Amino acid sequence: MPSWKLVSGLCIGFVGSLVAIAGIGFAMVQVPNENIAAKSQNNVYYWADHTQMVATGTGVNRQNVNIDQIPEAMRYAVISAENKSFYKDSGVDPMGIARAVLNMARGGQTQGGSTITQQYVKNTYLSQDQTLTRKFKEMFISIKVGTKLDKNTILQGYLNTSYFGRGAYGIQAAAQTYYGKNAVDLKPSECAVLAALLKGPTYYDPAGNADLDKSATQEANTKRSKDRWSWILGEMHKDKYLTDAEYQEATAKYPVPDGRKATKGMTGQISYLADTAKKYVLAHSDITEAQFDRGGYQIYTTFQKDKVNALAKAVKNVQKSRLDPKRDLDKYVQFGAASVVPNDGAIVALYGGDGYENGHFTNNADTSGVPVGSTWKPFVLAAAMEYGTYKSAGEGVSPLSKYNGNDHLKVYKPDGSFYLNKDNSPFYQKNESTRPWGYITLRKAMEQSINTPFVQLGVDVGMTHVRDVARSAGILQQSMSQDLNPSFAIGTSTPSAIRMADAYATFAASGKQAEPYSVTAVKVNGGDAPSFIKPKRTTKEAMDPNIANNVTDVLQNVIQNGTGYNAKVLGRTAAGKTGTTDKNKSAWFVGYTQQLSTSVAMFRENPKDHKLLSMNGTAGKDSIHGGDIPTLVWTEYMKAALKGKSDPGFPEANEIGKIQDEAGAPSPTPSVTITPSPTPSDSPSPTPSVTTTSPSPTPSETCQLGWGNKCDGDNGGNGDGGLDTGGTDGGTSPTPTVTDTSDTGNTRGNGNGGIFGGQTG
Repeated sequence: MPSWKLVSGLCIGFVGSLVAIAGIGFAMVQVPNENIAAKSQNNVYYWADHTQMVATGTGVNRQNVNIDQIPEAMRYAVISAENKSFYKDSGVDPMGIARAVLNMARGGQTQGGSTITQQYVKNTYLSQDQTLTRKFKEMFISIKVGTKLDKNTILQGYLNTSYFGRGAYGIQAAAQTYYGKNAVDLKPSECAVLAALLKGPTYYDPAGNADLDKSATQEANTKRSKDRWSWILGEMHKDKYLTDAEYQEATAKYPVPDGRKATKGMTGQISYLADTAKKYVLAHSDITEAQFDRGGYQIYTTFQKDKVNALAKAVKNVQKSRLDPKRDLDKYVQFGAASVVPNDGAIVALYGGDGYENGHFTNNADTSGVPVGSTWKPFVLAAAMEYGTYKSAGEGVSPLSKYNGNDHLKVYKPDGSFYLNKDNSPFYQKNESTRPWGYITLRKAMEQSINTPFVQLGVDVGMTHVRDVARSAGILQQSMSQDLNPSFAIGTSTPSAIRMADAYATFAASGKQAEPYSVTAVKVNGGDAPSFIKPKRTTKEAMDPNIANNVTDVLQNVIQNGTGYNAKVLGRTAAGKTGTTDKNKSAWFVGYTQQLSTSVAMFRENPKDHKLLSMNGTAGKDSIHGGDIPTLVWTEYMKAALKGKSDPGFPEANEIGKIQDEAGAPSPTPSVTITPSPTPSDSPSPTPSVTTTSPSPTPSETCQLGWGNKCDGDNGGNGDGGLDTGGTDGGTSPTPTVTDTSDTGNTRGNGNGGIFGGQTG
C-alpha cells in the first residue's frame, strides 16, 4: 500500500500541473480583436470546364462601429435574448464548456459556448474547426477576456462580429442590409428583429432563403421572426429595458425588413447557379453558412456555360415572342428549368428567374411549390407495371390495358364503394374536355393526357406504390403531397424542376437513378476542403430496366402523336410528357434523350403573397398548357444543347405485364378497324393542319392487334404522323373513313406508326 505522503504528493503534483498548464495557457493566449476577424477572401466559382464563373464580392460585408453607435435597445435586445446575466457573469459557462468538450470527445454533435463573451471569442476565430484543442483555447481566451475587457467592449466586439445573414457581418452591415440605415438610427422594434436573426438567419430572415421555396419559406420564416421578435420585446420589457410606453410602441407593428439586393457579379443566371452550388456545399460538408461567407473557397461546379446561356436564351426568346408585359394577364409570369445528365446526375444548366438585379431572389429551378400536373402520370404507369393492381395478383399491368377515358367519372375504391366529397356527395374526376373517349388504353390516355384513366389506375395500384416509385426515381418525399387522395395521381405534388429532370433521367437511363449534384470539388488554402463530401457519381436501380424502357416507349408516343407534338421539331429521338394543373396555375414539359433530361415549368405568381395565379388568358390564349409555351422553351434549348451530338435512340421496350382492363371495359376482339382521331391535345392547342392531294387507297383497312412492330407501319413515307397508326404509304394518301373502338389515328399516318397500325395509315 502506498503511503499517505506518496498519495498526497501525487495529488498535489497533479493539481499543480493542471494549474501550471492553465497558467501557461492563460498567459499565452491573446485577447481577440474584431478588426482581425474582419479579414476575408473571395469565394470563387468555376464552370464545369474550370474557367472562372464569378468571384463573390470583394470580401465580407462588415464595418465595425463603436459602442456609442450601437443603440441601447440593440444591446439590451441581445442581452435579454442571449445572456441575461451578461453584466454579472465572469464570461464563461463552465458547465456549458464541459458538456461541449464531453460531447465532442464522444464524437457527438458539436456545441458552442452559451455566454455572449464565449460567442464573441468564437466569432473572432477565422478557423471554426470544432476540435478539443480549439475548444480549450477558446475557454482560456474567454476567461482572459472576462478579466481583461469591460463588458461594453465585449458587447461591442460581439455585435461587430456576429453573422446576421445575407452576407452581413456586424450590426452596422445588418442595419444597412435589412433596413437601409445606420445602426445608430435603429428603432427598438427593428433591433428586436435583428436580434432574432442571431438565432439563425436561415430560419429567421423574413425574406426566406433564396435557395428554397419562396412562398413556403417566407411564410415559415416570417412567422418564426415575428414570434421571436415579440418574445424578445417581451423579455426586454420584463427585464426593465423598455418602459410600458416604449413596449407598446415597439409592439404596435412588426417592422418588415427590406427585400434582398443583388451583390456585385451576382446577376442574370449566375446568382442562381452560385446559390445552388452554395446550397449543395453546405448540405454536403460541415462548413457553416457563416464560415462559407467569410470566403476563401474555390467551388468547382457542373454547370456548362454554353448550356446555361442556351437555356436562358430559349426562355427569353419565348417570353419576347409570346408575352406582353404591358398586358395584365402576361404580368408576373415566371419560368423555372433544369437540365440533368442521365446515368450521372450532373446538373449542367438551370434557369432560376429574371435575376437578383430585377428583384427575383427565388431560384425557380430549385424551389418546390409549383404543382407538376400530368407530368406525374408516368410514375403512376411505372407503378402499375411494377406492382400491378389489386385485381392482378401482383402481376404488372400492360400499358395496353383499357380504362374509361370519359369525363366526369366516379372514382371507385377496391371494395366497390366510391370516393366522396366532404359533404358526402360523390367525387367526380374531370378531364380537360368533355370528349367521350370511352374505354381506351393507358398508352392512349398518356398520349392525350386524359385524367380519368390514371386517377382510377392510381387507386387500383395504390397511391403508396405510386409515391414509392416516384421517390425511387428521385423525387423528394417532402415535396410530395401528403394527402394520397385520387388527385395525387395527376400531379398535386410540387417537386422542383431539378428533381423532375432527375426523375425523368431515371427513365432515360433504363431505371438507374443518380442523385443530382452541382459541385464536384471544393478547395481551400490550396487543398481539398476536408469536410466536403464529393458526389459519388454512382447510380442505383430504381426500377426494372424494362419498366423504364416501356415508360419511355409510351412517352415517345406522346411527342410523336400526342400532347407533346410541338417537340417533334427537335428532329431526334426523344420522350416526354406535358403537364397542366387545376385552374391553369402551372404548365410543365419534361422530356429527355439518352444524353440529357430537361424540365421546364411556367407559372404566374402574385408578387405580394406569392400565391399562384391562373394563366387563363395569358399569352392571348384561353389557357396555357404544357404542350405549348413550356414545350417551345424545351425544344429550343434541347436543339442547342444537343447540336452536333449523335442520336442514340432508346433501348427497345419488351412486352410487359398483362392486359388488365378496368371493370366494364368491352371484351377484346381479334381485330380492330382504325379510324382517325382528332388533333391530340393536352389543351386546346391545335396541331398544325395538313392537306393531301394523292389518290385515296382502299376505303378501309384492318390491322391485327399486336405488340410493338407487329402492327406498326415501319415502312411509312413522309407523313406528319398518326396517333397510334402508321402505314406503308403514310403521308401520301388521305386517311380512309373507318371506325374504331380502341386507339385511333390522326389525319394521316407516319412511317413509325404506333402500337396499332394499318397498311395505309
